[in-house]
Amino acid sequence: MGENETVDPGEVAKFEAQAAQWWDPKGPAAPLHAMNPCRLGYIVAQTRAQFGRQGGGVRPFEGLRVLDVGCGGGLLSEPMARLGASVTGLDPAGAALPVARAHAAAAGLEIDYRAERAGDLATAGARFDVVLAMEVIEHVPDQPGFLREVAGVVAEGGLMIVSTLNRTPAALAFGVIGAEYVLGLLPRGTHDWRRFVTPRALAGMLEDAGLEPVDRRGMVFDPLARDWRLSARDLSINYLMTAVR
Repeated sequence: MGENETVDPGEVAKFEAQAAQWWDPKGPAAPLHAMNPCRLGYIVAQTRAQFGRQGGGVRPFEGLRVLDVGCGGGLLSEPMARLGASVTGLDPAGAALPVARAHAAAAGLEIDYRAERAGDLATAGARFDVVLAMEVIEHVPDQPGFLREVAGVVAEGGLMIVSTLNRTPAALAFGVIGAEYVLGLLPRGTHDWRRFVTPRALAGMLEDAGLEPVDRRGMVFDPLARDWRLSARDLSINYLMTAVR
């Protein structure tokens, strides 16, 4: 595999095998289902603030173009479409896309799902107001190249929101050993700790891609409430970062 690869065939194959279970809240994507309200809340807050959509209404993101990179079965694409955005979802694991399309159709949502890369859209001149790359970069071999490719479709004044796992002993202990080998929350081999990214490194790569990091938050699991919450201080395991063009 070349050093400039932004898609890892081995990683794609892992998610291809799980495609039919994307919408099973107790299946391989169970941690994403549990985390979804927390990360969606962050995305909505950042989008509202950036585009002045602080008012009410059932479709506050009407007129905004959203790109969900690594969309999988559409766990984030669908709620963004319900909020009124025009959503495009990309995923190299093509087997997930029929599942995503069928689920969206059953919900009455129009989402443009494609088995393409962000670079293809950039070359075609497509630009988006909000670009999501959630739980993707830790599966990519050439992370700076991936971020440059994805940043190429962020419109002027637009947002790119990334979530990933920090490269810390805590992330290794809880995000890999605990989640995959002890608790069985994820299939074994889902993550490679060597590809986890520190907030400082991620901010640097986003800057090199022509974006300005403006916010970061940790996502922390509360075992008593059994849900996730945002944290301004604790970025030791899961975290999100927003950057602006």
